[in-house]
Amino acid sequence: MNQYYVYIMTNRSKTLYIGVTNNLERRVFEHKRKLVEGFTEKYNVNRLVYYEITEDIKSAIEREKQLKGWIRKRKTDLIESMNPIWRDLSEGWFS
Repeated sequence: MNQYYVYIMTNRSKTLYIGVTNNLERRVFEHKRKLVEGFTEKYNVNRLVYYEITEDIKSAIEREKQLKGWIRKRKTDLIESMNPIWRDLSEGWFS
């Protein structure tokens, strides 16, 4: 069974990044270590604050696009429904 993750990462100033991956732990590691050039490297996006799991890549990509189209308030409400204090959900993964 394959698993795909739609995830939201942030930084200290709560800049949001939404992505999709088939390996959440690896992808978060890449963001934290700045192994991926671009947005997350530039804005130091290094905290995992939300994710969803699905078994279908098409629905994961669809959901990613849907979330990216939402206004910021709706995105922050979604994060806070699962993670009210914006804790880094990957804390302790790489120690």
